[in-house]
Amino acid sequence: MARVVAIAPDLLLGSKVEAMLSAAGHEVKLAPAVAEAPLDTAELLVADLDAEDPEALVSLGIPVLGFYSHVNVETRQAAEAAGVDVAVPRSRMVRELPQLVTKLLA
Repeated sequence: MARVVAIAPDLLLGSKVEAMLSAAGHEVKLAPAVAEAPLDTAELLVADLDAEDPEALVSLGIPVLGFYSHVNVETRQAAEAAGVDVAVPRSRMVRELPQLVTKLLA
């Protein structure tokens, strides 16, 4: 399975992401911000687009699964313009995270 870095300033959400992906067999590292993330061996980045700049995430050269607040249309548009691989509302990410990761890594 994949080595995933999850960028989530919300500890509760980050723990949920870690638990879901670990249960699916992925190795997960959590960080509150991309500046503190162990990116050297990451194969996938799961990131809060309301907290991180989509262009900066894409520039890392790692596939990005980004999530955002469903009411923040501007964030979705910025993510799409920046080339984020997959950008979904937070609620969908929580419901479908393992499937989204599998699809993105295929």
